[in-house]
Amino acid sequence: MSQPISRRNWMTGMATLAAAPAPKAVGERLTICAFSKHFHWASVPEAAEVCAKLGYEGMDLTLRSGGHVLPERVADDLPKAAEAIRKAGLKFSMVTSHIVDASTPHAEAVVKTLSSLGVKHYRWGGFRYNDREPIPKQLDSFRPRVRDLAALNKQYGVCAMYHTHSGIGQVGACMWDLWLLLRDFDPNYVSANYDIGHATVEGGFGGWIHTSRLLMPYMQGVAVKDFFWKANEKGVWRPGWCGLGDGMVNFRQFFRMLKEAGFAGPLQLHMEYPELAGADTGQKTFTIPKEKLLAIMQRDLDRLKGLLRQEALL
Repeated sequence: MSQPISRRNWMTGMATLAAAPAPKAVGERLTICAFSKHFHWASVPEAAEVCAKLGYEGMDLTLRSGGHVLPERVADDLPKAAEAIRKAGLKFSMVTSHIVDASTPHAEAVVKTLSSLGVKHYRWGGFRYNDREPIPKQLDSFRPRVRDLAALNKQYGVCAMYHTHSGIGQVGACMWDLWLLLRDFDPNYVSANYDIGHATVEGGFGGWIHTSRLLMPYMQGVAVKDFFWKANEKGVWRPGWCGLGDGMVNFRQFFRMLKEAGFAGPLQLHMEYPELAGADTGQKTFTIPKEKLLAIMQRDLDRLKGLLRQEALL
C-alpha cells in the first residue's frame, strides 16, 4: 500500500522538478563548435570562414580581454561578429566570457547583448579557494553570487555555463562543490560547461564517471580535449595535453553517457597542446606553416566526428 506524501516531501519533489532542465526537442542534437581562442591569428570573418571549411558547425567566440571581442566593446562589436559567423554558415552557439559574477565589469552589457542576438549560452567561471578559510564557509560565500548571476540571466533569458577546470584552488575541480553551488538554481540560467579532459585529470579511473552522472542534469555545454601524465623538467608530473585520441580520456564511454542523457548543447573542441605552435594558447601568431596548422586542426576535428558517429551522436 502506498504511503501518504508529506508536505515536506511534496515540496522537495516539486523543487527538484523545477530545477530540471527543459526537455530537448525531438531530433535536436549537439553542435560541434570551434573555440575561437585557437583562431586569434585571424579576424572574426576569416576565422569563421576557416572553421566552416574545416567542418565545424558552430562557434564559441572569446569575449574577454585579449579575445576576439572585448567586453567594453560588446555592444558595438558583438553584433558585427555575430553577422560574420552566421554569414559563414555557422551557428553562433556561445561565447567564452570574462564573467565571474553579476558584479564583473560589463557583465550586464554582455548578457543583454547576447540576448538581443539570440545567443543563449556563455561560459562563466573563475571562483577560487584560498587555504586560509574552511571550504564550507567559502562555498557559502559563493552561493549568493551564483544567485545574483542566475537572476541576471533570467532577466535576459540566457544561461551561464560554469567551466570545470582541474587544479589546486579551482572551484569546480572536484565537481561536487559545483553541484552544491548549482543544485538550488534553475539550470536554464546557471549550469555547467563540463570539460571531460579536466574531469579525467581530477578523476581518472572512476571519479569522472561519478561526476559526469552528478552534473549531467546541469550540463548545458561540454568541452573536449585529451591528455596524458607527463613529468616536466623538474620531474613533477603534470597533465600533458595532446591530440584528440592520443591520450587517456575515455571519449567513447563519455559520449555514450551524453547520448543516453539526450545532451544537445554546444560541444567545444579544445586543442591546447604545443603542436599548434602558439595557436594552442590563443596567440596572435603561430610558428609553423599555416597548412600544417590547419592539417592538425582538421585531424582532431575528424577524430572527434568519428568518435561521435561511433556513439550515434552525429
